[in-house]
Amino acid sequence: MKNIGILIEAENGTLKSANLGMITLTRAAGMQLTAFVVGVSVSAASADLETYGIARIVALDLTADQQQNPVVLAKVLVQAVRAFDIDAFVGLSTASGKDLLPRIAAFLDAPLVMDCVAIDFHQGKARTSQFSGKTLATIEVAGDVLIFGIRPNVIDPVPAPVTAEVVSFEGRNLEASGFTVLQTDKVDETARINLAEADVILSGGRGMGNSENFGLLYQCAAKLSAAVGASRVAVDSGWVPYPMQVGQTGEKVSPRVYIACGISGSVQHFAGMKTAGLVIAINTDAQAAIMSNCDYFAVADVLEVIPELTKQLKND
Repeated sequence: MKNIGILIEAENGTLKSANLGMITLTRAAGMQLTAFVVGVSVSAASADLETYGIARIVALDLTADQQQNPVVLAKVLVQAVRAFDIDAFVGLSTASGKDLLPRIAAFLDAPLVMDCVAIDFHQGKARTSQFSGKTLATIEVAGDVLIFGIRPNVIDPVPAPVTAEVVSFEGRNLEASGFTVLQTDKVDETARINLAEADVILSGGRGMGNSENFGLLYQCAAKLSAAVGASRVAVDSGWVPYPMQVGQTGEKVSPRVYIACGISGSVQHFAGMKTAGLVIAINTDAQAAIMSNCDYFAVADVLEVIPELTKQLKND
């Protein structure tokens, strides 16, 4: 039996919903799933983890300061991977995962594949997008421990209830020489939208015209319980902050619905939202590239369509 270790991410003391899809993706015959939990109490997380197939829950014993230090967190996870005889270790390809998983791989001298959409643990193979999302590559790796980063929302969560063993783990010699967290600032909520885990995303591009018009997307998104993203043009123009950028050099997203508002649809942008379930485009240019890479489109001014959509949603 192979032991699969799963890094569970939390935010503000709450389990991220994207964890459940990640757990579903990792389940396979003959595998035991071990969840490593930090930043959320085991009592708060255990019910969901057990519901989706976690057989063992390991609570990492770390102070709040240690949890904020990626070097310390990587060290304790490396020790835990060895202590629990983990054969493969997975986490989400979020901002946190992209910082943490390569550190763990470096400490273990282990192979790493990021942004995976499927994994075959028996053969050590993973599927991930390549060449700006133009193709999917199957990458085979070998080693004592295999490490994978999974793209959030690539698979719907499917329950598989079990009863989990709960244990705690305390690392040793966790000093982070040469690395110190000087300050942690909480980003403004309007700029810190978690695009990677959103079910619905409204993204604005050049057609939004200016930063003030992005307020229209925020108003509509609030009615749809959606996140707001942006193209690189909007970010480079200073209309919105970089964390909102979707694309090859921004966030890779897999929402159920992606609404492209005034976005031309460059190859680089398409690379970031190619795995969206349903794509809707609104653009005044019927020949824009996004029009041939969507499920539905409207040849119209987004500055007229979005306010009307918000109005209709308010009437509901």
